Amino acid sequence: MKTLKIAALCVALGCTVSAQAETVTLKIAHFLPANSNAHANVIEPWCAQLGEESQGRIKCQLYPSMQLGGTPAALADMARNGVADIVWTAPGYSAGKFPRVEALELPFMLPYGGLAGNEIIWNYYEQYAQDDFKAYKVLALFGDGGMDVHTRNTPVRTLNDFTGLKLRASSRTIAKTIESLGATPVSMPPAQMTEAISKGVVDGAMATWEVVPPTKLDEVTRFHSASEEGQPAFGYTVLSMLMNKRKYDAMPDDLKEILDRNSGKALSIRFGKAWDEEMAKAREASAPDSIVAIAAPDYQAMQQATATVPEQWAEEVSAKGLDGKALLEGVRSLSSVKL
Repeated sequence: MKTLKIAALCVALGCTVSAQAETVTLKIAHFLPANSNAHANVIEPWCAQLGEESQGRIKCQLYPSMQLGGTPAALADMARNGVADIVWTAPGYSAGKFPRVEALELPFMLPYGGLAGNEIIWNYYEQYAQDDFKAYKVLALFGDGGMDVHTRNTPVRTLNDFTGLKLRASSRTIAKTIESLGATPVSMPPAQMTEAISKGVVDGAMATWEVVPPTKLDEVTRFHSASEEGQPAFGYTVLSMLMNKRKYDAMPDDLKEILDRNSGKALSIRFGKAWDEEMAKAREASAPDSIVAIAAPDYQAMQQATATVPEQWAEEVSAKGLDGKALLEGVRSLSSVKL
């Protein structure tokens, strides 16, 4: 009888108290270890902030290193299908599923730096690429800060130095860039990169400085090519935090507001700051004689060698029903890089 009276009272009051007390647990999966920059310096503190602002009603369960199973290429589908509530992943790992954002990964399009590149990436997403992500709630879209060339035995100073090298590529767009420079691209996830270099399967990697410490790339490479300050990056890997739409829609409105306030451009900026700090630390920790300076004329020769890649990409995506030229011009119009 007492239970029935409580239930009746709940109906009469609209169950306001119960709704306000509802908690949400978010399962968050990604492909890097728990000591990685993304996990330790962004995702964990972000979860702690959500918990604090919600007075403990938003909780996170973190699954680094693909602990929920599958491969990095499957992460986007894991979020869409509800295996995970949120994933941190690179859209480029799911080849062909996010074609519009590939424009951001084309050679020499964006400036080096997390904050510098992320401003452009987020604006591009809002103006040109939302249809890529209509199956998700997008919590963040940002970049890896820009790539350099890290090699085991051969320093890369000139365009000719790429000839004969096998380099790890993070996506099909980066693979096209590597190929146009005269090297052979080999696609593989970050977890396999260091072992592949140590065994001589590849000669090095085109990768951001941010990924060097957590993957121990510095332990298997002797040379790190670097352009003069102000030059655009060889390429980018776009990264994302994607949420299952049904999970988001089921959240109470007050918890949605907390999540929204701490996501979107705000979370992308948070990632950018963390990336800039870690990129600087990784580079400063490297031996001075391991940094291979690329002179401006040689860098320009590399840019010229890749000049046809963006137009070829635009033609490819146009053949699939997108306006490749408009997407390409969209990146160029937003970017501060002057080619």
